[in-house]
Amino acid sequence: MDLIGWLTPWEFSPSLVLMFVVAGALFLRGTRVHRVGVARQALFWTGFIFLYLSLHTRVDYYAERLFFAHRIQHLVLHHLGPLLIMGAYSGQVLRAGLPVEARRWLRRFCASPAGRLATGVLTNKFLVPFLFVFLVLVWLVPSVQFYSMLDWRLYRLMNWSVVISGFMYWNLILDRRPSPPAVMAPGARIISPVITMVPQMVVGAIITFTEHDIYPVFDLCGRAIPGMSAVTDQSIGGLTMWVLAGFIEVFGLLFALATLMRLSGKGRLPQKTLHAQAKGQAAAAGA
Repeated sequence: MDLIGWLTPWEFSPSLVLMFVVAGALFLRGTRVHRVGVARQALFWTGFIFLYLSLHTRVDYYAERLFFAHRIQHLVLHHLGPLLIMGAYSGQVLRAGLPVEARRWLRRFCASPAGRLATGVLTNKFLVPFLFVFLVLVWLVPSVQFYSMLDWRLYRLMNWSVVISGFMYWNLILDRRPSPPAVMAPGARIISPVITMVPQMVVGAIITFTEHDIYPVFDLCGRAIPGMSAVTDQSIGGLTMWVLAGFIEVFGLLFALATLMRLSGKGRLPQKTLHAQAKGQAAAAGA
């Protein structure tokens, strides 16, 4: 298949195209207001392209007919794409790209009770990490996976739920500010990826070593690679979740660690955090 064939959408979606066009235009407009370095722009556009390729090209055809392609697709939608885009700290740039009236309305909404409630829910330090893990694992329940792959409404809900939860999670973890005003403390941003990656790696390992077909829906839809057994397909998909997803979360952890070191170097950590670090260093020296 040639490049045009790969880039041709499996199921064309005008609303999806419009969403990507608007997001790209807002980012470009925002770069005229904020100074955005080459590295940040590269992170944003790389994540932007990865998300588009995963959602609106021939990749989606294979994700419906190969379990390991489906897991790679969700790896991009849930982990890699949101991590890269949020790693570019693109929120302020996109906001700056909005028309003046839209920015004023957004400020008024965020200051309203409804806006504060929405912000509190979308940035809750307990709910968001829970959803980040839950919305990956729940779609892997065999019965849930079966129906979500056959019903286009559930299929779209599945894909968008992992995208949105990914953005919500990495928005918390990659926050460069001290706490407050950031929701999570700098140390918690380092610990959180360690906690969230464990259940995903465990489930990935279970799928990898299972020697019978857990997801017969891919045979029902017609496996896209003739001759590939269900167990082989399943094992590769499990490894993708077990190894690659954990690897990407380690990168998120390193982002958070760099933020902690930067804040510490500038003396912007809360005093109790500094005291805890001093005690830890003294204990280590005594040992």
